[in-house]
Amino acid sequence: MQASLESTGTIGRKLTVTIPAERVETMVSERLGDVGRNLNLPGFRRGHVPRKLVEARYAGRVLAEVAEELIDASYREALGKEDVNPVGPPRIEAGKLERGADLEYVAEFDVYPRIVRTDLQGETIERPVCEVAEEDVDRTIESLRERRVEWDETADAASLGDRVVVDSVATIDGKPVDGGKNKNFGIVLGEEGPFPGLEKGLEGARVGDAKTIDVNLPDFYPDGFGGKTAKFEVAVRQVCHPRLPVVDEAFVKAHGIEDGAVETLRAEVRASLQGELQDRMRADLRHRVMQRILELNPIEVPAYLVDVEVGVMVEAMKRLAPRRARDVDREEMAPEARRRVTLALIMREVARVHGIRPDEERVRRRVEELAADYEDSEEFVRWYYADRSRLEEVEGVTMEEQFVECLSSTARIEDRPVTFRELVDGKADARGLAALNHGL
Repeated sequence: MQASLESTGTIGRKLTVTIPAERVETMVSERLGDVGRNLNLPGFRRGHVPRKLVEARYAGRVLAEVAEELIDASYREALGKEDVNPVGPPRIEAGKLERGADLEYVAEFDVYPRIVRTDLQGETIERPVCEVAEEDVDRTIESLRERRVEWDETADAASLGDRVVVDSVATIDGKPVDGGKNKNFGIVLGEEGPFPGLEKGLEGARVGDAKTIDVNLPDFYPDGFGGKTAKFEVAVRQVCHPRLPVVDEAFVKAHGIEDGAVETLRAEVRASLQGELQDRMRADLRHRVMQRILELNPIEVPAYLVDVEVGVMVEAMKRLAPRRARDVDREEMAPEARRRVTLALIMREVARVHGIRPDEERVRRRVEELAADYEDSEEFVRWYYADRSRLEEVEGVTMEEQFVECLSSTARIEDRPVTFRELVDGKADARGLAALNHGL
């Protein structure tokens, strides 16, 4: 066998293989002999069919089978000799199959890209840091009040913040919109719900008013109505002013605090915000570290891996949002899939270079944290460890944490003070925190 390997790009490879005709013919002849010994044709005793008849009937099929086997075996043999590790199955183009001729084929495939940087030496990473302030506690308690708002009917005209209850019928070009008929439908003006045009049209409305309001439907509206203008025929049934509860003992107890003390509520809110703050700061640092290592490794990603990742994303979407999955555009998902694959390849190489392995103690702690919500936590832990696929999910999370810690330790970390609101609202780094929602 003769084999030659050449590069067709950064990660592309082309393997040209020639298998001598003698080797092919030997296998074909042996295989035809096996066929003849077991062949049972009318007019001939079993195993005594003339060789020429066997060849006339079965030589083509046997040659194809032999070629397939030889290509598979020689491809693996050549890869071993050349010491290359292909990504995914090869694209094979075989020459013409003829008895007495060499078997030639070309196999094209991608290899794993070379990861140049596996640390952040010489790099500076900003780390937003902040403390929970009294105003953050106040704002959270105000949010708790808003969740328990009560509504008082009024004869006044509706204004921002009021709740308007309507009966409505929506049509497009005179045709009813499926699901566009509602009775006693409550809308809080200014909450920026799915129909901001409807909210705007109800400002100044009073009980008993009948209005016709043109509303631009959002792009995600189903059944092909997205982006179109609907006509809403609206009858106003009720207008209500909001009334927020007083922060008193009853309010505090309603939130599960038995002593009813406002200070106890504030302390628990502060502790909750502190926990959220730590999570956000870790997430922000995580994004910055990963973003920088991605920028330092502008690699070409094998198309096969991107396609596999798109498939994984589509399957996940089918489980979480079946209706959206029906209309998914795989091409639109490719950039995010490419980013995920790139990061996974970098993480794999960083783990290899720095000897990072799943921390068993950390994995165990995380499983026990998950088990804390179950009545029989020990049984849950045993159940989790009984299935390798379940455990791999937790190992993946802990490996990612170790990956970030490893890279962070090689960089210069610069603390930058921000407010809690900036960090939580994403103003500390809007681009970065937005990316966190896309699986980085």
